[in-house]
Amino acid sequence: MAYLIKTELSDPRAATFQFTAQKTMYGGKLIAAGDEIFIVDSENEGGAGLVARGVVTSAKSTPRKPGIERQTPRVSIAVRRTALARRPLGRAELTAFSNWKDGRPQTELNFKFYRQATHKIGGISDEATDFLRGFFR
Repeated sequence: MAYLIKTELSDPRAATFQFTAQKTMYGGKLIAAGDEIFIVDSENEGGAGLVARGVVTSAKSTPRKPGIERQTPRVSIAVRRTALARRPLGRAELTAFSNWKDGRPQTELNFKFYRQATHKIGGISDEATDFLRGFFR
């Protein structure tokens, strides 16, 4: 399984990234070293959308805080960038894909990463992975 992280980036063209205690959804808590990941610079903070692809070099679960009953799992990961996106993909390009049951990879990405404004790491399908790889050729 491949993953996507949507978060604020200080340097979208960095060769390596460190993401600390990131919220996970859609299987994101299963991320591990060696996994492929797509990096989205959150437009909510002025970012450009999809900016890079990389490989996870380390992943560690963040311990839960004691005394809090319901907590979203969080992980800290390190990523080595393997490619920069060659064309844009973000909220503007995905908004039209809102028929949640149409099975299109664009709809999956819109549903998982733009329906809620939160930053997160999430698992994506093989179809969405193949679709995103097309932005790096």
